[in-house]
Amino acid sequence: MDPKARCGHASTRSAMLSRLFPLFTILLLSALLGGCSIKHLALSSVADELSSGTGGSFTQDRDLVFVGESLPFALKLMESINSAVPEHQGMKLSLASGFTQYGVVFVEWPAEQLKFDDYDNYRSGLIRAQGFYERAANYALDGLDLTHPGFRSTILSETAASLETTTIDDVPLLFWLAAAWLAAISTDLEDPEMFGLMPIAAATLKRAYELDPDWDNGAIHEVLISLEPRLPEPGGTERAEQHYLRCLELQGGGKAGPHVSLATAVALNAQDKARFVELLEKALAIDLDEHEDARLANDYAQRRARFLLGHLDDLFWE
Repeated sequence: MDPKARCGHASTRSAMLSRLFPLFTILLLSALLGGCSIKHLALSSVADELSSGTGGSFTQDRDLVFVGESLPFALKLMESINSAVPEHQGMKLSLASGFTQYGVVFVEWPAEQLKFDDYDNYRSGLIRAQGFYERAANYALDGLDLTHPGFRSTILSETAASLETTTIDDVPLLFWLAAAWLAAISTDLEDPEMFGLMPIAAATLKRAYELDPDWDNGAIHEVLISLEPRLPEPGGTERAEQHYLRCLELQGGGKAGPHVSLATAVALNAQDKARFVELLEKALAIDLDEHEDARLANDYAQRRARFLLGHLDDLFWE
């Protein structure tokens, strides 16, 4: 495929350990104490702790590599707990989010950097990333199935009716389901089965947008920047521009991602090199230290921006 068509450890360890020691204590007690109900209660407490929005030590870390090396352990621990308390929806949300982000930043991104020089390994990396995205989507489907029994079995064949049953409380799971599906689709646009998911993934994201458009500081808008121009409906580019502006309002210009998304989804497709460069330079101008909550996301987006700026000749015809 034409490549132009795709486009402080100590403090963190301390934070992680302060959270993990109580978890290990609960796990140990669950093993020592008799009775299924006691063990289940202990494991439910672990699940509550692990899925209670505790990602700050990762998202604010200064070392992207360190985070990438730490996440597999965290994800496998959560999978083990999830198997023991399958009715815990928060754990499924954390796994859907975790596997999607791990796949994007630590599997697909390393592969992406090979696409101009080592296409075979690039494709191998995308296939591996696709596996993480499918895993994430399955957890999101499991989570939605808990509150909407039968959702998993009907979403593909009765999409509109299935989505109509969802409420604002389902927005996080809807978002990560759509994000995982869209990420999986992008790994192989020539696979008809994967591409057939596009309208379903788009409808899922649009439902989340309908229920809570500004959720999570503009996360839905940010994905829609990339999605809208790919949809068959007219006006996709204009809608992407509107979502971009809304991201800037909600995030106070503190996120690099929207600039990179608009550059790759709109400026690149239009072969507008000047605007492409301008948007990527805006992404690089963001100070990581001024936006600690978005450090990991900004670090990743800025790495992408530098990579893209280094391959202008590969991306633009003139």
